[in-house]
Amino acid sequence: MPRPVKSASWPLATAAVLAFGLLWACEAPAPDPDVDDVQRQVQEARERLQVNEGGQLVLRAIEAHGGLEAWYRAPTSSYTWEYANVGADLRFKSFLVADNRSREVYHDLLLTGSWDDPDPVDARFAWDGEEAWIHPPEIEQPNPRFWGISGYYFQQIPFVLADPGVNYELLPDEELDGTTYQMVRCYFDAGVGESPGDSYTLYVHPETGRVEAIRYTVSYGRDVPPGADLPETLFYYDDHMTVDGLTTATSYRGYEFTQAGARGEFRNEAFADSISFQRPFDPARMEPPDDARYVPPPGSR
Repeated sequence: MPRPVKSASWPLATAAVLAFGLLWACEAPAPDPDVDDVQRQVQEARERLQVNEGGQLVLRAIEAHGGLEAWYRAPTSSYTWEYANVGADLRFKSFLVADNRSREVYHDLLLTGSWDDPDPVDARFAWDGEEAWIHPPEIEQPNPRFWGISGYYFQQIPFVLADPGVNYELLPDEELDGTTYQMVRCYFDAGVGESPGDSYTLYVHPETGRVEAIRYTVSYGRDVPPGADLPETLFYYDDHMTVDGLTTATSYRGYEFTQAGARGEFRNEAFADSISFQRPFDPARMEPPDDARYVPPPGSR
């Protein structure tokens, strides 16, 4: 598995992460959500997921990763998210805090740059579901409109697949690396988000019920209908850990998924640490500086 290449800038970034960690540790946890509201959300999600066999398999995966009740009791998701794409010659690292209900997300950007030599930065970006901005405005990567929520979504599979507007299709079992997995494809209703053509196909372990890999498509910036036939990336979910009752992966590696249904060339990797589902969400962090750069939706000027 390719690993991050260390450069002279990394110790500075590591020190910044440690400093942030001390600050986070001192913060009071977010208040617990209303018990009745949690039960309502659990019941509504169960009804959506039990609509067919595909949804039932997603429900099994959610229960294996901690369950609907633990997910809806979690007010926030927060962690450092490092992503690198060899083809795009890009690596960045941010600390994000997401409100699990509104899906507003803000990031402290810690590193950005090339695959093997990212630079430490003092920057931030945010996404509120309608607008995305980044500051300082000269920071070109990552795209805050795409990456404001994408890292959150990858990290929170399978939980986010209980959302309204998701469709489930049970697929025949498939073998991957010597294990035969139960398979379900998840795709979205038209008008759900800015990338309704995205799809996620889950590899659910037959014994543990955990998601150990996915295949995904990216429709962002493409005028394609939901369920369109797009190239897929095979993304492994590795090194699981349990935090606040929820089990998530902490490292990821992606490969081309060929038309022959085989793993192809290495594409990307990601890592998550400092994970918590209880840190408070600060709405003031969603307010952009006066000179922040806004990124419009794909296809607009």
